[in-house]
This record gives sequence, C-alpha cells and structure tokens, in this order.
Amino acid sequence: MSLALPGHGRPRRPLRILAALTTATAAACLIPLAAAPAAHAAGDPVFAYTANTGGNSVSVIDTATNSVSKNIGTGSGSFPVSVALSPDGTRLYTANSGGNSVSVISTATNTVTAAVPLGTGPSTVAVSPDGTRLYTANPNDDTVSVINTATNTVTTTVPVANGPQSVAVSPNGTRVYATTSYFGDELVVIDTATNTVTATVVVGSDPRAVAVSPDGTRVYTADANSDTVTVVSAATNTIIATVPVGSSPQSLELSPDGARVYAANYEGDTVSVISAATNTVTATVPVGDAPQSVAVSPDGTRVYTANTFADTASVITTATNTVTATIPVGSEPSAVTVGAVPVPSADIAVGLSAVPAPLASSAITYTQSAVNNGPGTVATGTVTTSLPTQTTAVTGLPGNCVYNSTAKTVACTVTNLANGATATNTFTAQQGLLTLGPLPATATRTASAPTDPNAANDTVTKTCTAVTSLIITC
Repeated sequence: MSLALPGHGRPRRPLRILAALTTATAAACLIPLAAAPAAHAAGDPVFAYTANTGGNSVSVIDTATNSVSKNIGTGSGSFPVSVALSPDGTRLYTANSGGNSVSVISTATNTVTAAVPLGTGPSTVAVSPDGTRLYTANPNDDTVSVINTATNTVTTTVPVANGPQSVAVSPNGTRVYATTSYFGDELVVIDTATNTVTATVVVGSDPRAVAVSPDGTRVYTADANSDTVTVVSAATNTIIATVPVGSSPQSLELSPDGARVYAANYEGDTVSVISAATNTVTATVPVGDAPQSVAVSPDGTRVYTANTFADTASVITTATNTVTATIPVGSEPSAVTVGAVPVPSADIAVGLSAVPAPLASSAITYTQSAVNNGPGTVATGTVTTSLPTQTTAVTGLPGNCVYNSTAKTVACTVTNLANGATATNTFTAQQGLLTLGPLPATATRTASAPTDPNAANDTVTKTCTAVTSLIITC
C-alpha cells in the first residue's frame, strides 16, 4: 500500500502501517536520520554506513577506497531504516521498522551484538552526545523511546502525539527534538532530564527530518510537502527563517563548523547546500535516484547520500559541490551515517615450547607461537626469542625470522593475523659442547600493531638443563 500526495509523484507511506509494507515501498517512503559524526581521533579510519531496507542489511563503506568492505545482516524482515554511530565510534545502531527493534553492531567486528525490543515500527534512532542513551521515534505508537546503552534496555517511553517521525539530540544532551509528520507538522521539544515535552513549534508541512546546529542554537526541519527547510531558534522556539529547497527534502545534516546545511531532496534527486549565515541555497548538487538520507564526513570535506532507488551512495566533494564517486551498496538504502571508527586492539598471547633435539646433539628445538586474542586483526607484529647465551648457531630458521648471533636472539614477524588465529615458528638452537646447567630462553612480543591491550601474556620463559655436554632435558 502506498500513498501519493498532490504534487509529488513518488509514493509516500501511510505512517502507521509501516510493518505491513513491502520492502520496496518501505524503502521508498521511510524517514531516515543521519546521525551527527562521531568523535574523530587522529589517525582513526573513517567509515560510512548505509541502512539497506530492502536488503535487511548495513553496508560498511571504506571511505579511503570508496568501496563496500562488508555487508552486515540485521535479520530477515528487519527493514533497517535509520542508522547512527556512537560518539566513540565503537557501536552502530539501526532502527528496524519491520523487526520493531534496534540492532547494536560492533564496529570492531562488524557483527550484531544485541537487539533491543521496541514498540511498533521505529523510524529513526539518535545517540546522546555522551553515548549513554539512544532515542527512537516510534510513529505507530506515538512515542519516543529512551534506551540505556550500557544495558541495551528501554528505560523510559515519552508520549509524543501525532506520530513522531525523526529525532535529534542537542549538542549538550539536554534536549531531544522530534518532528511529527502528516498529523501535526510540529517540532517537539523534549527535556531529557524529565523526559517530558516542554514545547511544540508548528513548522512546514510533513517535517520528515530534524537536525541541530553544532552550537545548539538552531534547529532545522526538512519539510517534505512544503519543499522547504524551517530554521528554528533553540532559545525561543520560534521560526527564524523558511528556506525553499529541492523537491521533497527527507534528511538534513550540518557541516562540522555549522556553516552549511545539507538537505537530501528525495523527489528532486539532489542535495541542496544552504548557507547557515544567510539561510539561502548556495548550490544544488545532482545525486543518485531518490536520496533519502545525507551525512557529512568528520572533516567536512565530503557528503554522502543514500540513494534508495539506485542502490547506491553518492560521494560529494564539498569544495566543488560535485559528485566524485558513486558506490554500489545493498538493496534500497534509506539512511547513511559517517564517522571515525577506532582501530580495534589486538591482544597477542606469546607461547614457547622447547624439546631436546634427537641423537644427543646438544641442541634444543624451539617452537615460538603468537595467538591473536583479538578483537582486531594483527596488521604486523614481532615476537623475539632470547636464546641461551651458550647458543652457537641456529638452524631451520623460517623465512620470516632473523637470527642475531651477537644478541643470541631470533625475531619472527607476523602479518595480517586474524582474530583467533595462531602463527608458529620452529627452529633449532645448537649449544656449546661443554655447556652444563640451566638454559633459559624467553619469547617476548616486542612490537605489534594495532595496540596490544594486555601485557600480561606478552612474555614466556622455558628453561632446559644441560645434564652433560650431550644430554639436555626440557
């Protein structure tokens, strides 16, 4: 079932029967929310994520290569329609309109780690600036849900009349803004301390999305039926300006410095670039078919759109306001977010075994091991074994190992060691013929990337004993 409105050729959904829609209609008509970019640590890679309603998945886009590195399933019939990244970049959240839930995804492993049950048909999800709370708009239930991210449970349900469609959180976390579409055409202000509605502002027709300026002074709504963006003063809850944009704006996001507002125009297949200083459109950028969502990179140099009917994401270079890449993603992408994701640590557990070489050869065969306990992949690492000082030679050395005859060490490198994988290296150390007594050897992780969070398993020592010049026990 679909609903066509006068003057707009593409179908719009009846707001309260989302779960019963086909995936195609759902993807074409849902209201996305692009979350504010996550905190960006220097050197952390930046990823974009699209919620693919028709594909019941999330596409992970490596922004360095403009390619999809993984598609994450959110469950059959889940219909993910909104996506948001936690401020620290470690978790991704999707609002699943068909699954009546929020999926929690680890960005380190790109797997779903939890699902939070909600009311009927959540349409958007937003994260508080401190990452402790999620807010979802539930249009079919006339509510906004508040979720504790530590326990992944709903702690409060806020009544919001007239079918809340989108939510955004103020930069200081004290207010949540929701829009009510079709039935109210309102911007609703919620006090997060009391979880109560404190104000409403009538805006343009069918406000499909809401965004807050980085300084918290202005709130913007995308008014799909008015083809406008309404600018509201957060201090007075009054309208400052109404900006004409393209056809059927469905999503908004601001540049990190707050100087520009980007509106994704679903029926116009464009992105409007608005000057926040003058409240005028300064550029219009053609993108893919039916852009439902827009997101801005942490450094403000790129804008991403989720193009529902094209199954693509467009990449806009903000310096020139031109599309510089088009990325195939999953089926019917209806939302996009982008942010810095910390490189996951990788814990290497070092092991060492020692056995006497056969035939009374006065030699010891060592097997050095490196086990990756994760969660990340070991890009590079070195395990160095300090041999007994009586060592005179090393034989059987693997190609990735180097013997230092002066220091009496064997250093072995590992590369691209996956979580749960083990790398082993075996070699034989010849001892002097007159050697007697203990023969200690110590293996140590001497370098690795990314960071190893656990020093307790970085070193292990094995001691053999030369009983006679030809007999060694271990």
